[in-house]
Amino acid sequence: MAASNSPQQKAAQKVVIIGAGPGGYVAAIRLAQLGHAVTVVEKEALGGVCLNWGCIPSKAMIYAGTLFERIQHASELGIMVDGLRLDMPKLQHWKNGVVQKLTGGIGQLFKAHGIQTMYGTATFSDSKTLSVQGNDGQTHTLQADAFLIATGSSPVAVPGFTLNGHNIIDSRDALNWTEVPKTLAVLGGGVIGLEMGTLYAKLGAKVSILELSDTILPGVDPEITQLLKRSLKKRGIQLHTGTKASISQASETEISLQLETSKGTSPLAVEKLLVCVGRKPNSQGLGLEKAGIKTDAKGFIPVDAQLRTNVPHIFAIGDVTAPPLLAHKASKEGLVAAAVIDGSKEVLDYRAMPSAIFCDPEIATVGLSEEQAKAQGYTVKVGKFPFAASGRALSMNEPDGMVKMITDAETDLILGVHMIGPEVSELIAEAALAIEMGATAEDLSLTVHTHPTLPETMMEAAEAVHGLAIHIFQKEKPAPTAVK
Repeated sequence: MAASNSPQQKAAQKVVIIGAGPGGYVAAIRLAQLGHAVTVVEKEALGGVCLNWGCIPSKAMIYAGTLFERIQHASELGIMVDGLRLDMPKLQHWKNGVVQKLTGGIGQLFKAHGIQTMYGTATFSDSKTLSVQGNDGQTHTLQADAFLIATGSSPVAVPGFTLNGHNIIDSRDALNWTEVPKTLAVLGGGVIGLEMGTLYAKLGAKVSILELSDTILPGVDPEITQLLKRSLKKRGIQLHTGTKASISQASETEISLQLETSKGTSPLAVEKLLVCVGRKPNSQGLGLEKAGIKTDAKGFIPVDAQLRTNVPHIFAIGDVTAPPLLAHKASKEGLVAAAVIDGSKEVLDYRAMPSAIFCDPEIATVGLSEEQAKAQGYTVKVGKFPFAASGRALSMNEPDGMVKMITDAETDLILGVHMIGPEVSELIAEAALAIEMGATAEDLSLTVHTHPTLPETMMEAAEAVHGLAIHIFQKEKPAPTAVK
């Protein structure tokens, strides 16, 4: 992905951005840096879902949950702890403080860059005009040379599971609980469901995850998900795949569920039910038809490689455009769109778009899976290295997981890396850089890695591609796997 142009002397444009999430606010700052007049319209809060109700608060809570769980097992390391207890209101206060620091920082950056912020609901009147119903009750009209739609996404509603904000809730509500439920059912075995389910299991809840399809995390390498399933079971989380759930009865204190599988039906009673089965683009109510902007059957706004909609001066980025729904994808798209608005010919390249799932162990991936590589015609070679053979992982008491590297057998180019294990959300950056720069497995294996560290697992996985890993025994060198 090419870097954006440096600031140049160009005619300043008036740009209006709808949405101040990780795509919108990043684009606003870059456009201001490039000398343009920027107005941002935000319905709720700077930072959008990510900073206020998603990425940041959930990871703060997950960190606290992990710390709480580790302290409970500290006796394995000879650290004896008595009287451990969880003060959820205090945890919530700390988590909210983290959020406020970050959102407040965006506000300060907007002020420093001269970015105008308007709070309200935006609707296109035509392709050059935006009407904003302000949260102050006033209606404002904005005109601009370019518009950028960064309205994000919202949870999908599930028929028969109406949210009540009390015991049938979505992830936003679940991040604000001041008490840990004794029993919790999570409807959906995707990223959010697994992260939230694991979090509350660590905090002491008895958790059941209910997934309609036959597997959790569709699209993730099956070897990776198999290792995660083992970890979920070890933690006491009940995983029900291939399961259709319905509410048979609900009161203030208990929800009675009926679980239906190919083997029959069974009841499940829980204190709380968390519904997180996916997200939908926030493209409704924007008056897109008045601006001539097209959407697809699912409501996503199609864009080209420069993030333009079918109306050339109107751009769209982030969750409202297409999966994968990732905050860092939105931010990168915001930078590319800003560069294009500034006059650059830059285009977006998704080849090295990493993703991370903050379950336990963490999962992180970038590039092609083994199956995708074969489907694209590559003859692949695979190198694997387990964290159980990593001195650093063992010294952290975190031996579960592995690194799996997919390479092109003909050129040795790294095509994809898939990880499950400690801190792989941090390790994946090296893999993303390797793919971005066209590195080979040999390049990584020849790179000296500090010892003892977790990134050594990347080096050993690269060596394993050629059957030369030092800290595991490979009886035979991995044979190339051709297209099936």
